[in-house]
Amino acid sequence: MSGDEVLGFPAFPKGMTRVPRFARSWWGRAWLTAMEETALDTIQLRKGRRFAYGGHVGSITVSPGRLAATVYGDDGGAYQTVVEVERLGDEQWDRFVGAVTAKAGHLAALLDGDVPRELVEAAQDVDVRLLPGLGELQPHCSCPDWEFPCRHAAALCYQAAWLIDTDPFVLLLLRGRGATELLGDLRRQPPEPEPEPVTAPAGVTAAQAYALPVAALPPVPPDLPEPAADALLPTVVPGPGVEPVALRRLVADAARRARALRAGSGRPR
Repeated sequence: MSGDEVLGFPAFPKGMTRVPRFARSWWGRAWLTAMEETALDTIQLRKGRRFAYGGHVGSITVSPGRLAATVYGDDGGAYQTVVEVERLGDEQWDRFVGAVTAKAGHLAALLDGDVPRELVEAAQDVDVRLLPGLGELQPHCSCPDWEFPCRHAAALCYQAAWLIDTDPFVLLLLRGRGATELLGDLRRQPPEPEPEPVTAPAGVTAAQAYALPVAALPPVPPDLPEPAADALLPTVVPGPGVEPVALRRLVADAARRARALRAGSGRPR
């Protein structure tokens, strides 16, 4: 398994209540959904939001498959809090790199701090889940609380949403590979093969074509035997607006004209 990159982020200051919400981006909201919809106690989520806004979370360390910080409780205790994230395997990363390189705009978007929905869908098409789903975030904390997640782990997840919002490579690092390793993988991708040149068929000049002898025309096919008159006329079933007798006369007249033209008798009369 690849991935030994580690990122450290200083603690967010107290008084972050001016931030209207924890996730502005759709992928940041997906991160929070994975945590909130598996919570067993909404009271702990509310306390976790208060801790996140109030600066209870210390510096955050992000490494492959692991989010860690010291979170301080109202009781003055310092609790070691970890949230584990399922890492992608090497084969999954290979498929994800292929999805990124399939369209030049995908890498440009990531470098610009954006996660296109189209990229996430392309990754899902090759069986790679980039955004965590329900149950994929596993919190652990040294506090005595039994709730899942406890307020300390919830606070860490809420602040992590701010980081993921700003830099999608934080999410990628949690999935197993950060910017340095992923960009190295992209550079090692073999270039697209050059298309085979199209060679025009050899031709002749107009003068050469004009000098060629006129080719003989194919032989005229023998005359077909004269069919019986009734064989040319289809059977017409009476119906609304259809006169079988009139329609058969039209068919017979068309057949007569066609035969005259074929025989070279000129314009039929």
